[in-house]
Amino acid sequence: MSAFRPLRGEYVLPLAMFFGSFSWSFVYVSLPFHIQKISPFDEVSTLRWTGWILGISPLATVVTAPFLGRLGNRGNPKTAFEVIQYLQGAAFFAMAMARTLPEIFVSRLVVGLMGAASTFAFISAGRSDDPGEVRRQVATMQSAMTVGGVIGPLCGAIAAARLGFRASFVAGGLVLLGCGALVRWGVPSGEARASGPTSMPPRQWRETILVSLLVLGGSTQIFFLTSILPQTMTALGSVLAPRLAELLPERRLVASLFVGASLSVAALAVAPGVWTYGVLRFLQVLFVAPVFPIVVARIAQTAGGEAIGVINAARIAASFIGPVMATSLLAAGSPLALYLILAVIGLACLPVSGMRAHVPRAQR
Repeated sequence: MSAFRPLRGEYVLPLAMFFGSFSWSFVYVSLPFHIQKISPFDEVSTLRWTGWILGISPLATVVTAPFLGRLGNRGNPKTAFEVIQYLQGAAFFAMAMARTLPEIFVSRLVVGLMGAASTFAFISAGRSDDPGEVRRQVATMQSAMTVGGVIGPLCGAIAAARLGFRASFVAGGLVLLGCGALVRWGVPSGEARASGPTSMPPRQWRETILVSLLVLGGSTQIFFLTSILPQTMTALGSVLAPRLAELLPERRLVASLFVGASLSVAALAVAPGVWTYGVLRFLQVLFVAPVFPIVVARIAQTAGGEAIGVINAARIAASFIGPVMATSLLAAGSPLALYLILAVIGLACLPVSGMRAHVPRAQR
């Protein structure tokens, strides 16, 4: 039975995911300016500190997500979701109180070590007996996170300008505490899964690694260019994913999406103007956005929390790898190399998608 099949819980968890993503982007948008304001170092050192402070959270989450996923799978994912939101809210308060860059760095590290609450949300979605329902729940939560990430920066910038940086961090922490309370009130308690093997069988590990590579490749193509357009199109693509998966076999669909995305990103290298560039980027993200809910839905239903944690870690890692790779190559004066490498990453996912286990048509 789904962990949030009742009407109230069915909509409350995606709503909590929306506000959680909103809170993170709400704080993230003003954090570089706050770092610059309080930094006692020169411009180069401050820039280096900024990169590590912003990047340490996803790096830490990549390490902890599989472990926390296993714990959430064997316990109650609802309770785990609540606890993570409360702890992350407290860490946001600590960030508001920090007076030095090392203190901010440590608070961001602590936030990352707590893991991503989305891992526990995907575990809950995977407990439905209906594959189509799992796909819809994963797509809905992905869309909710994306929309929250779109709206958060605008509201965060306004709050920081009117209230100050520290007050905006406190506001972000309060939103996270509210997310925990919302889930406690609105999502019915799910039963813990019966104890099983402490580790996944080799075949399940193989499937998990293949899905993680697909998620990493697709998400890197999305995150390499930070702007509102990619986030908006990710939300739209996630909404379309369940319908697309019903029309075409999974292997053919995923391969077609990666080919379309790779051709679009390669064409960015020869875009003659900003409008053409925008259209191509629109198409590229629209192609790649449905990949995550499509490839994750089946394994979320059949695999354990550890597998979901590994896959979610791959998604989070892409949010670090994409921008770093893009800025490094562009700083070296190689935009053509950037677009070609991104296209190759997408095409490299084609054999990976073909290696996945066969899914009978009745289960698609």
